[in-house]
Order: sequence, then structure tokens, then C-alpha cells
Amino acid sequence: MSEKLTKNERRAQAREQARKMQEERRRKERVKKGLTVGGIIIAAVAVVAVVAIVIVNSIRPEGPGPENMASNGIVIGQDFVAETTAATPAGGEPTPTEKRQDIIQIEIYQDYMCPVCGAFDDANRATLEQLLSTGAATVEVHPIAILDGQSLGTKFSTRSASAAACVAEFAPNSFWDFNSAMFDNQPEERTAGLTNEEIVGIAEQAGIDTSGGLADCINDGRFASWVESATARAATQPLPGTDGVVADRTPTVIVNGEKYMGGVDDAAGFQAFVTAVAGQQTGESTEEPAETPAPTDEG
Repeated sequence: MSEKLTKNERRAQAREQARKMQEERRRKERVKKGLTVGGIIIAAVAVVAVVAIVIVNSIRPEGPGPENMASNGIVIGQDFVAETTAATPAGGEPTPTEKRQDIIQIEIYQDYMCPVCGAFDDANRATLEQLLSTGAATVEVHPIAILDGQSLGTKFSTRSASAAACVAEFAPNSFWDFNSAMFDNQPEERTAGLTNEEIVGIAEQAGIDTSGGLADCINDGRFASWVESATARAATQPLPGTDGVVADRTPTVIVNGEKYMGGVDDAAGFQAFVTAVAGQQTGESTEEPAETPAPTDEG
């Protein structure tokens, strides 16, 4: 039996798979461009049918939330181990994560279709992983869906956020690997995105066993109604522990209640911001870094 792959080996494998999937998507795009007028009409009719299905599904009553996401986000701690919580019952209110003074608490509200979220992850994943590895911080990931209109009617943002909720429930300690793999395989805006089957494959690339109900959860879109509710709440109500901040765009990144306003691809700027906020928490004297203008192309 072969030895279990290390975390770095799994990530390298996921990146290689991402490259292959991107090449396949490009090939498919070239094929699409060669469609005849009749083919385009057929495709348009198919999109209308998908939209109709989406509308029917969207009127489903809100169901219970996933386990380990009582705050509508999953809290990842030292060594990438998730904090466990009970599921929020249908129609229930999420429970904000308790604020602490002994650790840096980072919250990320993100959409897996959002290219700016992908840029933030690419620039700052190493910093976040270092903070998690040392136990200096927790990272609370909130998958939301604000870019459903950018996936040709397939609601990829909602489907991917629901899939993330499935992983949080079935394999919480592998959530970080799944989250990273999703950004490594991120589709472009104004495409159909990934299919549910492809998302299951990404979970498997991340070393997750999907045979115990996880694949069914993803394919069924089990937490779609929960995603809609969580998205609406985040976009319209002040985020817990903040001074009126709402997540009406992605990524919205909060560090100890303070919104990060710097460039999403400025790793040094984000590190300086985290250091400054941590210094305020401990009472140490740290120089506040100059604010970097936020990018205009936000998700």
C-alpha cells in the first residue's frame, strides 16, 4: 500500500489537476466558439431550462444549517483543525463566534466564483497557513454566494458554497485543503463553473473520502437554501464584532473586528495590517501601516 500523501504533496497534486482542468475548460471554450447558430439557440434554450429549475429550487423553505458552521462560517484553528459545533436548526439564528483576547481572529467572507477572492487567496494563503500552523490565529471562512449571475444560470456560487458546507459537516478537519483546492481550480466568471461532479472530484483530490454521504450532499445541493439565507444576512446585517461592517462584496476580510481595506494581492500589506491589529489587542505599540487603496474590480 502506498504511503499517505503529505499535505504539500496533496496541494501539488491539486495544482497539477487544476492546470489540467483549466486546459480542458479552454478546449471546451474553443469548441463553444465554433458552435453553429442552431447550436447556440439550443444552448440558449438549455440555459432557460436551467434557470427555470433554479427558480423552482430557490423557493424551497430554509433548511437546517451544516454542522460545524453555527456562525454561518467554519473556524479553523491550529494545525488546520476545525472547531466543532451543532447545526443551526431550520429557521434558527446563527451563533456568533465568541471573541477572544488571546488569539488573532480572522474572518473571510468569500465567493468561489469571485476572481478577487482568488487573488486574495493566492497572495495570502501562505501567511494564513503560517498563522494557523503556529496557533497564532484562527481563520473563520464564510462561503457566500453573490455572483450567481456570473455562471450562465447554473448558480455556481450557491452550489460551491453549499458544497463547502457539506465538507464542513462531513470532513471539517479537511476543510482548509478543500478550500485551497477550490481556488486552485477556480473557474472564470461568465462560464458555467464547475459541475457538482467536478466539485466532488476536487474534494477527493484534497484527500477527502466522499463515500460516506459527502458526495450525495454535494450533488444534492443540500445546503443551497442555507447559503441563500447566510448570504442575505451577511450582505445586509452588521457582521458580529464589527462597527457596522457588512459583507456586500467579496472578499470581505475582518481581523479582530477591523475590516481590511488594503490591496487583496498585497501580501506585505495584509501581514502589516494583521500585525498592527494584533498589537492593538495586546496593547503593544505598533505603527499603523499606510492604507493601500482597495482594488476597483471587487467580486
